[in-house]
Amino acid sequence: MSALDGLYQEVILDHSKRPIGKGELEAAVDALTASHHEFNPSCGDEIDLSIAVDPATGKISQLAWEGQGCSISMASASILSQLVRDDDLTIAGAHERIAAFREMIQSRGAEEPDEELLGDAVALQGVSKFVMRVKCAMLGWVALEADLKQVEAKRAAA
Repeated sequence: MSALDGLYQEVILDHSKRPIGKGELEAAVDALTASHHEFNPSCGDEIDLSIAVDPATGKISQLAWEGQGCSISMASASILSQLVRDDDLTIAGAHERIAAFREMIQSRGAEEPDEELLGDAVALQGVSKFVMRVKCAMLGWVALEADLKQVEAKRAAA
């Protein structure tokens, strides 16, 4: 195992043992909220992911999740939470990162990910070589994508 692989393994283990964003969404005054449940029937992993978005700016002010599953799915949700929090993501920024993560995770290692855009999520690049684990890594990201669609519909209706 290379030093980089070892580092990536440590990032995944750290996030799965000490997850960021795990818990319930705090009461969000004047925010648009959305929640989505995502389930992986092939392994039993599941997640409930909720967001709060400032309706004026489209900035994601909160992201919280509850779930159970393998270390990959839980670490991926934690990494996503950290990315949203640390980068002050807007709806557009979240869509951009979801697309980049999906491209990386479905590339089977052929694509070099944008580390500046994805941060610690690049640690999950090795998962792309294991088709049965791709859904595990994508679980939280797909839930966020569904939440974003709900919020966009609410903004359009307002």
